[in-house]
Amino acid sequence: MTGRPEEPGTSPVCCWHWIGAERRHCHATDSVRPYLSGLRCPLHTPAALAGRPETPPGPGWPPAAWTTPSPLSASALVDQRAVASGKRRSAPHTYRAARQAVHERKP
Repeated sequence: MTGRPEEPGTSPVCCWHWIGAERRHCHATDSVRPYLSGLRCPLHTPAALAGRPETPPGPGWPPAAWTTPSPLSASALVDQRAVASGKRRSAPHTYRAARQAVHERKP
């Protein structure tokens, strides 16, 4: 809910950019997207109003951002090695699986 009163006959999904020269809201309904400033049509996006080109859609983070190993995966490897060496108690099937996983990782 935007907190703005809707005029009769207008779609709730429309551009709410205020056109000051015409003293009215835009009310365009084609390709309306949500922004921090509210729903905007392509003519009234923040980039368009600032005179900048639109940012191309994409996945967001670059692929290299996910190549750093997390501490969780590193601790899982250490835990597998501890189980495989017998330093940590575990069920026999877990012990065998850990030994197999460590054996496959060694060059």
